[in-house]
Amino acid sequence: MKALVLSGGSGTRLRPFSYSMPKQLIPIANRPVLEHVVESIRAMGVTEIGIVVGSWGATIADVIGDGSRFGARITYIPQDEPMGLAHCVQLARPFLGDDDFVMYLGDNMLPDGVTHVAEEFTASRPAAQVVLHRVSDPRAFGVAEVDESGAVQRLVEKPQHPKSDLALIGVYFFTKAIHQAVDTIKPSARGELEITDAIQLMLEQGAQIKASLYEGYWQDTGRAEDVLECNARLLAALTSRIDGEVDDTSELSGTVVIAAGARVVRSKLVGPIIVGADSVVEDSHIGPGTSIGTGCTLRATRITESIVLAGANIANVPGLHRSLIGRSASVSPSDRGIAQHRMVIGDNTVIEVAA
Repeated sequence: MKALVLSGGSGTRLRPFSYSMPKQLIPIANRPVLEHVVESIRAMGVTEIGIVVGSWGATIADVIGDGSRFGARITYIPQDEPMGLAHCVQLARPFLGDDDFVMYLGDNMLPDGVTHVAEEFTASRPAAQVVLHRVSDPRAFGVAEVDESGAVQRLVEKPQHPKSDLALIGVYFFTKAIHQAVDTIKPSARGELEITDAIQLMLEQGAQIKASLYEGYWQDTGRAEDVLECNARLLAALTSRIDGEVDDTSELSGTVVIAAGARVVRSKLVGPIIVGADSVVEDSHIGPGTSIGTGCTLRATRITESIVLAGANIANVPGLHRSLIGRSASVSPSDRGIAQHRMVIGDNTVIEVAA
């Protein structure tokens, strides 16, 4: 089995970050979302991975590489513009050949893994197998109607009156039968080739489509709020490790990871927290659910439930909460008032806040 990862989207919901970096490289627990995706695929035993990329292709390739560090081989497949998930399957046909494959959206986080679904698919080999998750509002998703045996009866894309709460969450398993379907369907009203339309066509032609329910933690990291929630969730699963320097006056509690080259001085850290390599934390209070990237400097600052990307500098800020601070951004005080602040800040930004 091969894997097809879709990483060509523009990430409009994550602006301003997606103006200067692809959303699939936003760090969760100090590692890009796409790294988590590749490792999830490797856990299935898949080593041949194709990644569909758009205008950020070169940047993604620089970060993810050729796959060797994951024990895999990665092929990058360019897409000039997003034209739907089924279009990605068409583009990848030379890579996929006639092999079975798993298709995985590159901004999806399923930390509990779907290896059991891969095993089910390999054992029974239906024409396709979809992964579903119960959601409170199915209208924003592709929705599956499933019988008692787990066979899919119908798929509807973003229905106004859904008959099920079972949403498609961006992981699909296919045999080569999918190729004829994607070549047959027409673009939807939004001008894209929808994978739900292709699977629905297979159903109408009598193909067996199975469903598997994923009951673990799932997050589409398409919005800043989703990224922060997912970051806190993954931090909670870490094991404490201190490879950097922590002075005798600092206080650490909970799960704390301090990478090599990092320094913590006269500070209080309440985990779960991760501090990246070569970062400096001085006279600060770092609260739970916070990731500090590599090469950052935090001085006289209090921050909780936030993500600070590489090279950021924060000084004399008493109340950052649920904030995303971009690469090489600078946050420092102004002389007006006092407040708690929430920020979503793009790369190389300079912000002045109430001291």
